[in-house]
Amino acid sequence: MKSLLNETALLIQIGIKRKDMYRMAKNLGYTHRLVVSISQELDHLLNQYQKKVS
Repeated sequence: MKSLLNETALLIQIGIKRKDMYRMAKNLGYTHRLVVSISQELDHLLNQYQKKVS
């Protein structure tokens, strides 16, 4: 049960981070350092999720 909650929490964080990244990219461009930084954070969350479900 705890694992399922952790997975759900990660999916929520991933969704929020993805929306933040798209919003910033629309305003600043995809190569802006802040957008790249958020993209790296999103990658980290996605890797965590992948490890949990594998």
